[in-house]
Amino acid sequence: MTLKRLGLIIMTLVVILFAGSSLLGSWQEPQFQSRLELYQTNIVLQAASWEAPNDNKTNFKPLQDALLGVKPLESATEQYQQARNSAQTNLEKAKKQLAQLQSEPAKTPTIPKSQSEYPPVTNTSSQLQQQQLLQSLKGLEKLIAELDLRLGILQAQQAKTQTALKTWSQLQQQPDINPQFDNTAAVLAGLWSNPPRILPNAEQPIQNNLEGWFRYTALERLYQLQQRQDALAELNSIQQEAAEQAILKLAIIGTVPALTAFFGVGLLIFLIGQRVVKGKASVLAQNWDVRWSTPWNGETILQVFVLGFFLMGQIIVPLTISLLPIPRPIENVRIQALYVLVSYLLVAFGALLVLYFSIKRFFPLPEDWFRFRLQGRWFLWGLGGYCVAFPVVLIVSLVNQQLWQGQGGSNPLLQLALESQDTVALAIFFSTAAVAAPIFEEVLFRGFLLPSLTRYLPVWGSILASSLLFAAAHLSLSEILPLFALSIVLGVVYTRSRNLLAPILLHSLWNSGTLLSLFVLGSSSQ
Repeated sequence: MTLKRLGLIIMTLVVILFAGSSLLGSWQEPQFQSRLELYQTNIVLQAASWEAPNDNKTNFKPLQDALLGVKPLESATEQYQQARNSAQTNLEKAKKQLAQLQSEPAKTPTIPKSQSEYPPVTNTSSQLQQQQLLQSLKGLEKLIAELDLRLGILQAQQAKTQTALKTWSQLQQQPDINPQFDNTAAVLAGLWSNPPRILPNAEQPIQNNLEGWFRYTALERLYQLQQRQDALAELNSIQQEAAEQAILKLAIIGTVPALTAFFGVGLLIFLIGQRVVKGKASVLAQNWDVRWSTPWNGETILQVFVLGFFLMGQIIVPLTISLLPIPRPIENVRIQALYVLVSYLLVAFGALLVLYFSIKRFFPLPEDWFRFRLQGRWFLWGLGGYCVAFPVVLIVSLVNQQLWQGQGGSNPLLQLALESQDTVALAIFFSTAAVAAPIFEEVLFRGFLLPSLTRYLPVWGSILASSLLFAAAHLSLSEILPLFALSIVLGVVYTRSRNLLAPILLHSLWNSGTLLSLFVLGSSSQ
């Protein structure tokens, strides 16, 4: 055994241990989906306050029920209560982890976890882990306080005044509560008390610590008690305008995906039916069992992923960036977005450079390797694959949510995109997720890995194996099943079209649709 091969084996074992540790670690992390659902719930509440013209109320009622549901307040209360329970559970787990870390002796520095589309900030010690847990605790405590403020308003609007007062009272009794939340809870409790109490400067905490429908509802209650008719009229006008925008947003994030899923289901039924009827003459059977001619062996595959994907993505690039004179944590969202893009481009460049030098000696490659052809039906394959992937991943995601119950971690890039409403930052995020990521990941996973595995596995086996590695590379347990399903569709599209432009288009459409949905949802709080 050569020294090079021995080193590669050792590094492969390190990668396996690192990936396994990161996946297990993500088990305790909150899932991004719960925050996303709250944003959509806020839009529903805002849209529910829309008042149709008197002569058209009957005509608009079915449309409102279809978009908002029959009982939007009750549904929102249930959603917020579930989010509150989940946050409380995560808070208790974080406290236990912190206590365990504080009781343990200092450990050897560890390599940080990262996401494939969000390079990591270096995590070097148990002490830093404790600092991160403390920061997480503060974030969870703040989240619970925000949820309690809103939950109380929802309860009060359903005539559950005593329950609402109890919710706000418990919030005020929490140790180390931020004074601004304490003050806001006191203001809300006063507004809904019997008799009502209007605290001095009551409007300011409502403006600062509530948003959307919750802000409008609290201000409406305040203005009514103060008998400020002009302020009420102005507030109602603003609220109706916001409600109209909310209805439009719901139509966009509801109708477009529904139509895509409907078309995707129809296309999937057609393709499966054609496969049953026509057999090998069907579209799905195209190139079904045609393997690539792979001139390299498994050692080259490991070299590309261990040295290129892992070493560059987890050690060299993060270490290089950590040496730059950039203040941390990064507060400016544009600098955050640029940091993500530059880091990702460096990782991609390094990995592709390792790929090039690993297979250079096998040049010229057979013509079906890394094929980019503008001719052919690659556009139809990519677009059709996106439509089919939509219902498939949706069903898998629904099952996945029940499986993980709000745990399992998520890609932090999604959170940044959701909460950022800066146009320049969003454009940079879009460049990362919808352009850089599809090109790099499809070249590496579909262009190189999948065909390479056909040396040892049939085509369908290579699709499954490469999809599993693609999903695991994102290092979040909650994302493995949805990404595995998406990657299978990407693999089928590539093996049938034999053109990398097809999976790149599908991948880009998927990420673009996700970012646009996040932008629409995030704008509801502005």
